[in-house]
This record gives sequence, structure tokens and C-alpha cells, in this order.
Amino acid sequence: MAELGHAFGMNILLYSRSGASLPYAETSHLLPHVLASADVVSLHVPLSDDTREMINADSLALMKNNAILINTGRGALICESELADHLKSNPTFTAILDVLTSEPPQAHHPLIALPNCYITPHIAWASAKARQNLVNGIAQNIEAYFRGEWINAIY
Repeated sequence: MAELGHAFGMNILLYSRSGASLPYAETSHLLPHVLASADVVSLHVPLSDDTREMINADSLALMKNNAILINTGRGALICESELADHLKSNPTFTAILDVLTSEPPQAHHPLIALPNCYITPHIAWASAKARQNLVNGIAQNIEAYFRGEWINAIY
């Protein structure tokens, strides 16, 4: 994601607890700084006790009123009820979510009907590389079968 943004001329801010860095990114060890500075915040972190609901009323309040929040990680990185409240009170704020805490969402989910919230099907696997990996795996299984071998056998 950072590479794509950089290719389009975006200034990349990176918050990393692990110390990761990118040659074209400004790295900050202060999440509040990144949240307050960014026009677009994209979440790419695993779900853990430390990251659960890392985006909540407090962190949303730090963000620009016209910021865009993207989540392709895990739904529970965001407190969805607090995001819904934030979206309702900040119509220029946008959320783009590929994941929700509960999938598929129930009809009464607080984010579903909001005009500034876009929910996409959780299909990160559908990239060209992911599809090619699937096809390669199928081909390897078929070739192994004809050699009398079993790969990923389920007994």
C-alpha cells in the first residue's frame, strides 16, 4: 500500500512498533502524530490485545475531519460503534472497510447505511498474485497425484 501511495506522489508516514522502515517514508514512533497528520490512514496490523480497537473515539478525534480511514487488516482493530458515531458527526470523514468485526454483517450493523462508509467484500485473496498462487498450488497437487504422491492430503 505504501509503495502504491508513493508511486502516486503521496507523502508516506509510517507508524511501526516493530521498527520497520521504508526508504521513502517518514517513520514516526508516535501514533498520535501519524493520526493527526495523515490525510489517509490505512491499517495493516495483526489483531492482538495491543491493537484491538486501536481506532476508537479517542484516536478518531485526533484525525482530520476530512481524513480517510482504510481497514484491510482485521475488523476488531476498530471500535465500530465509535466509528459509526464519528462518521455521523463528521460527514466529510470517510471510512473504507474491507473487514468488519462480524462477517457477514447483520442488517442492523451500525456502519451499513452510512453514506460516508464504504464496505467492500473481504477479498484480499483476489489479487492477481494470490490467484496465481492458488492456480500454482492446484497444478502442483495434480502433478503430484499423477506421480503417486499426495500434497496437503486430508485423512
